[in-house]
Order: sequence, then C-alpha cells, then structure tokens
Amino acid sequence: MLTEDGKHLYVSYDEYHNLMEKLAIKIHQSNWEFDTILCLARGGMRPGDILSRIFDKPLAIMSTSSYRAGAGTVQGHLDIARYITTPQGEIAGKVLLVDDLADSGLTLNAVINQLKTNYKPITELRSAVIWTKSISTFTPDYSVEYLPTNPWIHQPFESYDSMSAQQLAEKWKI
Repeated sequence: MLTEDGKHLYVSYDEYHNLMEKLAIKIHQSNWEFDTILCLARGGMRPGDILSRIFDKPLAIMSTSSYRAGAGTVQGHLDIARYITTPQGEIAGKVLLVDDLADSGLTLNAVINQLKTNYKPITELRSAVIWTKSISTFTPDYSVEYLPTNPWIHQPFESYDSMSAQQLAEKWKI
C-alpha cells in the first residue's frame, strides 16, 4: 500500500509473493534460457530462492552491503564480497542477477562491473528486481513495479532488522 504522500510503500507477505510470481512470469515470457541465478545478499536472497525453485536453477550468492545504519534505513559505503558462493564451483554461462530493487542503482551497477571484469566465464548477464525507483541509474532487464515517487519500501520482514533474539523470547515467553 502506497501512502497518500507517495513517500512510503508498505508491502504485505501476500503482496510480496504475488510480485515475485509476476516477476517469474516476466522472465518466463521473455523465453530467455539461463544457467544460474545469482542473488545479491541480503535483499536478493528471498527473490533468488523463489526464482531458483520456480525455474529449477542453481542459486549462487554474492554478498553486498550498504544499508546497515538506522536498522537498515541509511545507505553507507558499498561493500561487495570478493567471492561468489555457488554449488557448481565457478559461476559461468548465462546468469540471471537478482536483487529486490533498483534503488539508487549504485549496487547493481557496481556488481555488474565487477562481474564483467572478474568473471569471464559468464557469457550473458541479465538482471531482475521487484521494484525500480525512478531515481535509479540502473535499468534492470526485468522488473515488476516502477516507482515514480521513490518511496521507502517497507518489506514485510523488515521488523527483524530492529528485533533481537531476547525480544523474540520475551514475545513468545520462552
């Protein structure tokens, strides 16, 4: 649900999963055959996992981080992992790069540059996200929702960013 001022987008679990299914349909209808899904951790892990199951493709993971401060609401320095975790030993062939959103575009542009420079066995690379903000300098190959007002997206699981294990134990009285 987009707030009236367009500054916040609140997404329920049901809506999140519906958007993931729409993203899968867009990829499927493109008739592009790919070998591996590479998700960017953390935001791309849920979409990567779901797409890996739907397309029955191996899931590789590259860790990135820039939103750490303020319970994940303040963008800082971008860190990109030096290595990719993949069940095949080395990522190669046609790769679908997956993240949750194209926000500023900084992360996706930097990752793609790193992949093109350091991973020569990748023969083709396409990208998929759920949301694309209008301020993004990156245009993904596949996206479900374009957000012209650039709202802050409140994903259904973000409450865990500011919750501790102790708070959960108190909640469940364990």
